[in-house]
Amino acid sequence: MGCGRVGSTLAVDLEKAGHTVAIIDQNREAFRRLGADFNGRTIAGVGFDRDTLLEAGIEKADAFAAVSNGDNSNILAARVARENFGIKNVVARIYDPGRAEIYQRLGIPTVATVLWTTDQIMRRLTPDGTKSEWRDATGTVQLVEVSLHKGWYGEAVSLIEKNTDARVAFITRLGEALLPDEHTVLQEGDLVHVFAQEKKLAAIEKSLSKSPEGAK
Repeated sequence: MGCGRVGSTLAVDLEKAGHTVAIIDQNREAFRRLGADFNGRTIAGVGFDRDTLLEAGIEKADAFAAVSNGDNSNILAARVARENFGIKNVVARIYDPGRAEIYQRLGIPTVATVLWTTDQIMRRLTPDGTKSEWRDATGTVQLVEVSLHKGWYGEAVSLIEKNTDARVAFITRLGEALLPDEHTVLQEGDLVHVFAQEKKLAAIEKSLSKSPEGAK
């Protein structure tokens, strides 16, 4: 929802990545930002309206991003998508960092505008696997954002290093970076960034896709 600069870029990037995209905006003129090559669906309407969402194909959607220029509209649309239609991968753009933290605790991933990039949004909409963020000149070592099985939440961060060959660099929690120590416990919504050898990434990803009991 939202075909401004962020929304249009996100829609085009998702389509290039092979996803089927539908985009909603109240202003038909906004769809011009998508360009002539965009093959997704465009729906003119209110993004939190049930009929508009149904027209966009919300019942078959795997993910929903609310990235209009209004906090209230984004939160309302995100909650409708999550609570009424059961969409698991939902993210809302929030301008007010204080409100963003509140909704994050309610289970709706949010990022304040200052921290917002289309890349971050895509990571939340398509969370499977690892996302490379840096690699050394030889390509041997990478810094990657990893996807965790829900069974890791509530466990100590150190358990990742105990069960895998990864080294935890930092955690992004509620939009802010956190350097973990031996007492840090993983919470739902945490984004975990680790250093790892490229040749071991597949094994690390496999271990983290299971609950800790089955990670070894």
